[in-house]
Amino acid sequence: MPSNQPLNVCLGAASSSPHQYQLLRRAAVEKMTGLSRSSIYALHALGKFPGPVPIGPKAVRWLAHEIQAWIAEKVDHRQ
Repeated sequence: MPSNQPLNVCLGAASSSPHQYQLLRRAAVEKMTGLSRSSIYALHALGKFPGPVPIGPKAVRWLAHEIQAWIAEKVDHRQ
């Protein structure tokens, strides 16, 4: 059974400055944002939500820092 834990990925050569990313499953994105699956994809289609990163033929993940930035933007622009 797949884990619901975020996946941490480190990109870059050992001698260069690597970039570290945390990849989130859709269920984790739903939990963090309170959005449904259909709302996530609808907002993405409108350019109002971060898009997924393909990691395999039938698998995608979202970058945690992009989801956190989207949430922060919503908090910053609340009335």
